[in-house]
Amino acid sequence: MTALTLSNLPATTVPADAVVIGVAKGESGPVLPAGSPAAAAADEALGGSLATTLATLGAKGAEDEITRLPAPAGWAVPLVVAVGLGAEPADGWAPETLRRAAGAAARALAGSEHATFALPVADADAIGAVAEGALLGAYAFTAFRGRANASAASTPLARITVLDADAGDAEHAAAAERALVVAEEVARARDLINTPPNALSPADFAAVVEAAAPEYGVTAEVWDERALIDGGYGGIMGVGQGSATPPRLVRVAYTHPAASATLALVGKGITYDSGGLSLKPVGHNETMKCDMSGAAAVFSAVVAAARLGLEVNVTGWLALAENMPSGGAVRPGDVLTMYTGKTVEVLNTDAEGRLVMADALARACEESPDALVDVATLTGAMVLALGKRTFGVLSPDEAFRSLLHETAGQAGEQSWPMPMPAELAEGLKSPVADLANVGERMGGGLSAGLFLKEFVAEGTRWAHLDIAGPAFHEGAPYGYTPKGGTGSAVRTLVRLAERVADGELAG
Repeated sequence: MTALTLSNLPATTVPADAVVIGVAKGESGPVLPAGSPAAAAADEALGGSLATTLATLGAKGAEDEITRLPAPAGWAVPLVVAVGLGAEPADGWAPETLRRAAGAAARALAGSEHATFALPVADADAIGAVAEGALLGAYAFTAFRGRANASAASTPLARITVLDADAGDAEHAAAAERALVVAEEVARARDLINTPPNALSPADFAAVVEAAAPEYGVTAEVWDERALIDGGYGGIMGVGQGSATPPRLVRVAYTHPAASATLALVGKGITYDSGGLSLKPVGHNETMKCDMSGAAAVFSAVVAAARLGLEVNVTGWLALAENMPSGGAVRPGDVLTMYTGKTVEVLNTDAEGRLVMADALARACEESPDALVDVATLTGAMVLALGKRTFGVLSPDEAFRSLLHETAGQAGEQSWPMPMPAELAEGLKSPVADLANVGERMGGGLSAGLFLKEFVAEGTRWAHLDIAGPAFHEGAPYGYTPKGGTGSAVRTLVRLAERVADGELAG
């Protein structure tokens, strides 16, 4: 993982491969942002012509725009990388703007050993945003590349120094340390998501958790197929019965001796989703290793809470299965008996995530958490509704739904509160069982949330995050977001744990 340090030295004196400065977007071209000593120093060294030089090179100051130019004579670095920040707001740069700019610069510097980041930072939040963005941008998944295809140019930036006039301040140091932990845990989730399904079966995933958990003081408990059958986990077993690799349920837990509240997290962990007998069409299978993104986010968030020493108990439930077609697979028309005893008619075997989640949600409720949040790449309908960068937030508790939406914004993740219309529950009725696993087509993302609600104990404060859109990015990288697994929701869950630890659980 990329190393991170803070330094209060001038940008001109820190030896590195490059220094990153910010440039704002003016009415007629790039302008120097306020509060950026490094940009001012470069401008002075160039006789006041930095903005003009950047404009000549085609820069406009637009967000994520990268422009390279030789460092002025006498600087300790050979290269200046100017990253666009967009139009400068009157109330200072938003953390997400700095986060994205730092991420874009870090990506552009792949193959370099060391870079200093001299973006305009006004406080500890800004320091944390720059550090986090740079670390998130300095990511690559290379575990399955052969030596012949290894490229130095694709190697992530190895060392990051964030320039901060108050580098010795305890609050600034804490912000940088938090950024490092969060970025490393997002990277953990990304690595899991990017791992091909032949190398990450449910048992493999469980083994990864069991191996990593003790290092951070986190406990791990695994239910294998025998324990799942004996325990009555009909949803998880039903989904996994068509696969040669049987399912698992994993509980990971971090406890703090002074904690007064418990946050439970449930993650969908379909390590590969073929659709089962309701087979996905051509073109929809290739990225289905990402259908365990919710479980990856939950595991990473629990570890992050432990590493940060948050004064809250956090339990994570990973519902792991592979959804495959075979002679033993669950069929459309089959009825499953879930962990709660409710029966579900399976009308579409590609609506499998809600089945494994239902069992895990019910089991999590037995421990009476103060709040319960599930995370899942649950429905294509949510992608149609919100696009590929925004996840949906559903909850029957309006205040809790608002808290989750606000928390995602604080973490720098895009979300949108979605309704849970009671009339859509009619479509989940079955003539032969207590429920059907799919309802009417329109509003499918909302009816999926209503299905999950049936397995949440009365009185439990619960929210559902449908991350189907942002969990896996198939296009060109942008900001700090790479191609492939993104680690969506990890930062939101960590921020939520912090807020619960601080007693901010609304209502």
